[in-house]
Amino acid sequence: MKIPVSPPPFGQLFDANAGEFSRLLRLRIGPEVRGKYEHWDHLRHLAPPEGLSSEQWWLAIKLARTTAARDLPLKDRDGRPFRVVLTDSIAEKLHTITRECSGSLRGLDSIAADRAKERFLIRSQIEEAMTSSQLEGAGTTTAVAKEMLRSGRAPRDHGERMIHNNYLAMQELKRWRDQPLTPDAVFEIHRLLTADTLDDPAQAGRFRTADDNIVVEDGEGRILHMPPHADELPMRLQALCDFANGEHEAGFLHPVIRAIALHFQIGYDHPFCDGNGRTARTLFYWSMLRSGYWLTEFLSVSSVFKRAKAKYQRAYLYTETDEADLGYFVDHHLDVILGAIDGLHGWLARKAEERQRAEGMLRPGSRLGGKLNHRQRELLLDAVRHPDKSYRIDRHMQIQDVSYQTARSDLLALVKLKLMRNERIGNAFVFTPAKDLVEKLKA
Repeated sequence: MKIPVSPPPFGQLFDANAGEFSRLLRLRIGPEVRGKYEHWDHLRHLAPPEGLSSEQWWLAIKLARTTAARDLPLKDRDGRPFRVVLTDSIAEKLHTITRECSGSLRGLDSIAADRAKERFLIRSQIEEAMTSSQLEGAGTTTAVAKEMLRSGRAPRDHGERMIHNNYLAMQELKRWRDQPLTPDAVFEIHRLLTADTLDDPAQAGRFRTADDNIVVEDGEGRILHMPPHADELPMRLQALCDFANGEHEAGFLHPVIRAIALHFQIGYDHPFCDGNGRTARTLFYWSMLRSGYWLTEFLSVSSVFKRAKAKYQRAYLYTETDEADLGYFVDHHLDVILGAIDGLHGWLARKAEERQRAEGMLRPGSRLGGKLNHRQRELLLDAVRHPDKSYRIDRHMQIQDVSYQTARSDLLALVKLKLMRNERIGNAFVFTPAKDLVEKLKA
């Protein structure tokens, strides 16, 4: 990827335009450009307001940001605090995320059965586990990864092991989210994520050392980031845990910004030899869930990051090259969360449409519906709405007020059509909908 051009130093620009200071303030230029948190790397190519040079325009923007910035108790490699500005667009995005992720979601409420919701949650965790690991180099295809996790078989190679570990970590969030974050907890998360995936197994759950000589490079071997010295890591991780738990702070910090900053700082500090990105994203989920954003568990932010990996990397670089301004990473991450929410809405809408189409194919006059009696159509409609439900001959007999033989014939005919499955449990046969029932109805 292209390494961004660093902005002119703020102090140098200020000194060069000291005589213009009052005029720049009177222009009332805000911290954003048409609702975007622009970096100098892009701004220098835009036409500045009339009467200003690009440098003067940038100085005016920086003045607006500096005035409104809040310093966080997290520092860069040179000891400067990372800072964030609550701009209008950022505030609007935070409002939308709070509304969507802490309340109800249209479509999800229609999944009535607890087992169905659990299955939906597992689908989301599988998606996040796959894409988070693929971001870090897991070469396993999506189809193979889904087959492994859904079947429960053991991982067969390095990429599958990464995805399997990430899936276990997502499931463990229920246990972690009610606990304060400690360095030991971060080590436990890292050990789970990297188990049996590191060249040196002893690196799991421990800080990198000075001998590890860790740097972040691009695909062409260019150094993108030099993390802080290994000797600083214990102090920095403790400070990060204090921040994650909201300790030693004055004033309110929006929980979503806290979660994003936690994600950023793990990536920036790079405390481990490997697995930093997966650890960072897992801790983002931990923080969001701990703050009551329950719907986050049903989202896959990594799938959005993966679709635009260069933007994800650039958000880190923009912050590092512009005097620890975390606004770039916050703004991008908010867009990613909103993209994940939109993806969830779209998935739910598609599933609702599939159910409606399947129900239409079960009408008496339809091709398939014409082969079924009214009892079988009612049962299949129920199965489309409740794919995890099980059915028994005696219960079907009671509901439909028919003989045992008629109820048995109804269900066995659906098995013959491969719309239902049956197995013997104890002394009774139990019938369950085919895994791909909706697809079979459309065929």
